[in-house]
Amino acid sequence: MSAIEAVDLTRTFRAPVKQEGLWGAVRSFFCRQYREHRAVQAVTFRVTEGEIVGLLGANGAGKTTLLKLLTGLLYPTAGMAHVLGYVPWERSDAFRRQIALVMGQRSQLWWDLPAADSFLLHRAMYRISKADFQRRRDSLSAMLGIADKLHIQVRRLSLGERMKCEILAALLHAPRVLFLDEPTLGLDVVAQQTVRDFLAAYNRETGTTIMLTSHYMADIERLCQRVIVLDRGYLLYDGDLRELARCYAAEKLVRVEFADTVRLEELLRIGSIHSSYDRTVVLRVPRGEAADRAAQLLSRFPVADVAIEEPPLEEVVCAIFRRSLLNSDEQPIGGTTDHTA
Repeated sequence: MSAIEAVDLTRTFRAPVKQEGLWGAVRSFFCRQYREHRAVQAVTFRVTEGEIVGLLGANGAGKTTLLKLLTGLLYPTAGMAHVLGYVPWERSDAFRRQIALVMGQRSQLWWDLPAADSFLLHRAMYRISKADFQRRRDSLSAMLGIADKLHIQVRRLSLGERMKCEILAALLHAPRVLFLDEPTLGLDVVAQQTVRDFLAAYNRETGTTIMLTSHYMADIERLCQRVIVLDRGYLLYDGDLRELARCYAAEKLVRVEFADTVRLEELLRIGSIHSSYDRTVVLRVPRGEAADRAAQLLSRFPVADVAIEEPPLEEVVCAIFRRSLLNSDEQPIGGTTDHTA
């Protein structure tokens, strides 16, 4: 069953354009001009219940706008979407009781009160029974490791502790779909790992559908088997995370360990040097020639071990974003991949 479905979803923003200076302001007052920006452009995809889907894209690609459309915070310019069978922007009570949105840069907790007091407000808003509220609060706080932080003023908590409290608050009413916008933004590596482990465990235990954006590739690799990549509002890729490199990386890496010292200059005939340490060298070679280049290494050099690898996900995504910026006046750098199962 589909938890989220979008068909040709489009959102256009119309912003006034003003020329510089006083006369520019006067002309704009009497004859205002507008510029349209399509933040989301005819995006179509489907997410089944229980999936964790990563949403990737450079700054301004439309990730947050898409989440706001799916949670009903924005109306679309065109297209249609359904979340758990509801039209999001109709904002029905039944719909809002089954979703949650956590934005890494915005807080839903009262700054000057302990988080426990904000949780009581959530209990009242969502009409959660006392027994369910206490059970969920205690269970979630234990999983997140913040049971001893709930009665401390929110402003006195660390950034990581505040984010854990934000996630706890969003899950008190047991939503079936959870939207996360940069949930680990600004957190230290320990807090990031704690949040990732919690989300993975929570998804396994409850089957909650999760869609998240993140600029940290470790979040995506840890949590998501499927990713959706946006490029200037267009859906560029929708599919298996492991296939992303095959679709958009023109090269592979050949990691070779030599039994004896080899001059790096001699390896340049095989491929470019990606990295080297002691007798281990990683070469960058054309994707279609990786096997042949590995065979050349075996025949020409004293090789102790050799392996062909995909480039790191972060490197692939950076290359996609870089190409997008270089082609900013053109159509997106790739087409869409159908993923409607």
